[in-house]
Amino acid sequence: MARIVLQFNEVGQGDIPLAGGKGASLGEMVKARIPVPPGFIISADAYRQFLEESSLQEGLAEVLSNLDHTNTSALETASQKAMRLIMDAPFPTRLAEEIAAAYRALGEGLVAVRSSATAEDLPEASFARQQSTFLNVQGLSHVLQAVQACWASLFGARAIFYRAEHHFDHLKVGIAVIVQRMVQSQVSGVLFTVDPVSRDRDLMVIEAVYGLGEAVVGGALVPDFYPVRRTPKGTFRLDKERMRISRQPWKLVRNPHPSPNLEDANLRVDIPPEEQARPKLTEEQVLALATLGARVESHYRYPVDIEWALEDGVFYILQARPITTLGEARLQEEPFLRAPVLLQGDPASPGIASGPVRIVRSPAELAKVREGDVLVAEMTTPDYVPAMKRASAIVTERGGRTCHAAIVSREMGIPCVVGAEGALAKLHDGLEVTVHGSLGKVYAGVIAVGTRGVEEKRPPARTRTRLYVNLADPSLAERIAQRPVDGVGLLRAEFIIAHMGMHPRWLMERGRGQEWVDNLAKGVETFAKAFYPRPVVYRLSDLKTNEYRNLQGGKAYEPEEENPMLGWRGARRYLDDPQVFALEAQAIRRVREQWDNLFVMVPFVRTPQELAQVKALLEQAGLRREDGLTLWMMVEVPSNVILLEEFLKVGIDGVSIGSNDLTQLVLGADRDNAHLRDVFDERDPAVLWCLERTITIASRHGVTSSICGQAPSFYPDLTERLVQWGITSVSVSPDVIDSTREVIATVERRLGILPSQEGAS
Repeated sequence: MARIVLQFNEVGQGDIPLAGGKGASLGEMVKARIPVPPGFIISADAYRQFLEESSLQEGLAEVLSNLDHTNTSALETASQKAMRLIMDAPFPTRLAEEIAAAYRALGEGLVAVRSSATAEDLPEASFARQQSTFLNVQGLSHVLQAVQACWASLFGARAIFYRAEHHFDHLKVGIAVIVQRMVQSQVSGVLFTVDPVSRDRDLMVIEAVYGLGEAVVGGALVPDFYPVRRTPKGTFRLDKERMRISRQPWKLVRNPHPSPNLEDANLRVDIPPEEQARPKLTEEQVLALATLGARVESHYRYPVDIEWALEDGVFYILQARPITTLGEARLQEEPFLRAPVLLQGDPASPGIASGPVRIVRSPAELAKVREGDVLVAEMTTPDYVPAMKRASAIVTERGGRTCHAAIVSREMGIPCVVGAEGALAKLHDGLEVTVHGSLGKVYAGVIAVGTRGVEEKRPPARTRTRLYVNLADPSLAERIAQRPVDGVGLLRAEFIIAHMGMHPRWLMERGRGQEWVDNLAKGVETFAKAFYPRPVVYRLSDLKTNEYRNLQGGKAYEPEEENPMLGWRGARRYLDDPQVFALEAQAIRRVREQWDNLFVMVPFVRTPQELAQVKALLEQAGLRREDGLTLWMMVEVPSNVILLEEFLKVGIDGVSIGSNDLTQLVLGADRDNAHLRDVFDERDPAVLWCLERTITIASRHGVTSSICGQAPSFYPDLTERLVQWGITSVSVSPDVIDSTREVIATVERRLGILPSQEGAS
């Protein structure tokens, strides 16, 4: 039976599907005895019952079907139609009766009615502040009207757009509504337990205004700014030198004579000139609020963004949500609100960059890309890398977040948008554009955005689960080696080989095989030396036939395959062409003679027999476990998971899950196919089963386990599961080193795991 009304103390973080993000958060805080104004929650079940009894699903689906959400006019029209459908529907009698009873129990006074979407305030997809809030609502009829308006706001233009961007089903996202005693705040504002701009973990930020908090949340006023330092003793100190007091000409208060219109419940009143420049909070109040914020953060165990209110000397917490944009300046959003959007694709690598477009239709045109250009292509391959390094940003028509362009761009720190259909037709050489890699958009013209240098001042957390980094470009080795990582969990050979530009077999037949060995050894040594004594896990070459064909002389030796991803690659290639593999083994042995931190990892192994044969080839080349070589196998073919114990019997030291290939092979979804982007998901239950099985079997057999696909870089919740299952290490792209370390540390603290002093292996 559907639950219509929920009390705060009946819900917690596990009840987001029923109470929504805000409701679940309030329930958590009530249980933790955080001062929260009393109230109740109208559940998401009530909303679904309303849709069902009003027969609205079909009408809403029709309005939203085939909607081009990037077309502003069409989006606004669809939004208005959807909202009108909800507002014109009669309020079901039984729902109204239950809400009336809860409202009477609350005292029938002034209340705030707030939306609480069931996908809201999640760390991986923040919907914050997209649905409506109504303040100073009084009387049952007005409460019911506000509830219905909150339901309707689920179909506001911004909310529809956001769901479409993140591939959420419009009719599967529910909404709860909070009805809460109205706090008539003399002062209100927001508190960030970690500065969202500088990412300084020892700095809290408090913003405050006179009156109701909607004025600061909505950006209508410039608030006071109170930076608060955490001290080593666990106390707090107001940084008076950086404190900023803003002149406030007016404030938002309750309208004593409201009209029936819900929008008219609040009133702007002028503040006397002599009071406008006064600090909104005393130092004592600032420190008390910081202490309260720390209590909330301690309960949640992650940094939070808090809305607070001060009424008659008492602080109330109105909402707390995870900070999902650490390090991103909120001011960077403003210049893009009215800029023309030329293309929409998938966010692949964060950052913002402008420059002239250079269309590249084949590797033969790479020379046209100059320093600072925006490289636009159907898709990139390893031979595009030199041009990618010159580009300010990358845009591709095809691909997803795990394609070549995305992975390389993140490693290089270049903004990248992939899956931008029509890019080659809609853009032309010389056109000035701005690429927003975090939003997945390409804007017309050059959009200036202020930047601010950031330094992480707090030492990184120590964790038992090792944090490695994925790398390929030797020119980045020295810089990334200075970061707080435990080594390189995936060193891809493809960059070095592509940079050489010549097929190894072509060189061998011209008596120049040693040249290939020398160049490969030089590139690999750069990493081993920079990270020594930390491990560098070298993945044996795994170019596909279409990539080898692009190398000089490659067409003479490489077949044309219908599906190179499932073709002649990985372990099978070494067995079929042992002479070329011997060149690679020779380069590895040369590096290991001086740098014994170089590990070897065998990719794309289909059978235990293949693994045994590759191991024998390595031993013939003088690369033996008995001599100190650490040998890993990639787990990226379903047979690796199914027969894992048979693979382990061959004799290896570790496994590393290649989540990109494993996901596409388990789900049968090409990771570079934009039409399947909603299918390719490392969090699919079938993929999760494979991950858990791999980690637990490896642990049972005393073998280390790692993951080196892109999944941990995108999904903190997945990283949390990996740690809980007992994974030994996680390897991520350089752009998420700090955030992933924090996720791991948070999980280990919760599990009571103490960091180990043992060396990485």
